[in-house]
Amino acid sequence: MDINRYSPGYFINQKHMTRLADYSTEELFELLYATRQMKAKFAAHENTAILQGVTIALLFGDASLRTRSALEIGIRQLGGESVNLPYSENDMRAGENIKDVVNVICRYGVGALITRGIPQSELENFANVSPIPVINSTNSDFVPIQALSDLYTIWEKKKKLEGVKLAFIGKGTNVAASLLMGAVKCGMEVAVATPETFTVNTAHLERAEQYGNITITDDPLFAAKNADVVYTDSYRYHTQLTKEETETLAPYKVNNRIMAVAAGTAMFMHPLPARRGIEVSPEVIDGKQSVVYEQAENKLHAIKALLALLIK
Repeated sequence: MDINRYSPGYFINQKHMTRLADYSTEELFELLYATRQMKAKFAAHENTAILQGVTIALLFGDASLRTRSALEIGIRQLGGESVNLPYSENDMRAGENIKDVVNVICRYGVGALITRGIPQSELENFANVSPIPVINSTNSDFVPIQALSDLYTIWEKKKKLEGVKLAFIGKGTNVAASLLMGAVKCGMEVAVATPETFTVNTAHLERAEQYGNITITDDPLFAAKNADVVYTDSYRYHTQLTKEETETLAPYKVNNRIMAVAAGTAMFMHPLPARRGIEVSPEVIDGKQSVVYEQAENKLHAIKALLALLIK
């Protein structure tokens, strides 16, 4: 389906956002069009205070910089307020009940619950009993907001999604799992190059393959050939690699050699934080083909679009 032939209604039936697999192509398009609208209003300094009087709860299980900043700023730009709630797995193991948590905070006037670092199974338990929208900003399985902002960035830069070739190279992270799902649902061509020991989660990959063909290889040059978008992710965010693991991933560093086999107009993407010289060379991420700062900005607009469509 061609996104440029789609007519948005700026409405989705979904109540929660825990993973992109739950969303249809049309619903993804609705979110991407809403992101474009939010960005246009931001650029024009238009008032978008559609969440006036609404409080959004942030339930974070691990540290964050850009995501938390984008969430808090985006909520404020929509006229809402955010409140930080403590989350501890020790509390949950000690008997804190998920149903009690969500039913109490909604009685405090909270309009949505945005989580980070909460395991997917537990997050889905939240969503199953929550009377308010539950939004997964990041966990070990999926990063749906990042994928939405990435898809919007690709559409914005390439003027289309259908037929655009995406090459994901390096470590098969949670970012990869979400991005691949969104890409194939939007009609993109996808190639993934990872070492055998760092492949994308098999269950997530197989689910994405139900919506489109994904080329799997261990050869980064093969994956990047004629790609319109070359994408990699951090190798060591919240984790440390052994010397052997670092050596295994070394051939997958996106450098000028890999970018040279991509399409002449190819762009480089990375969700940040990036370790220059590890998963990407400085000349690529800081070069003219890089759109990493546009990605980072578009996360703000994607967050606002998601909140606008989920909070009815």
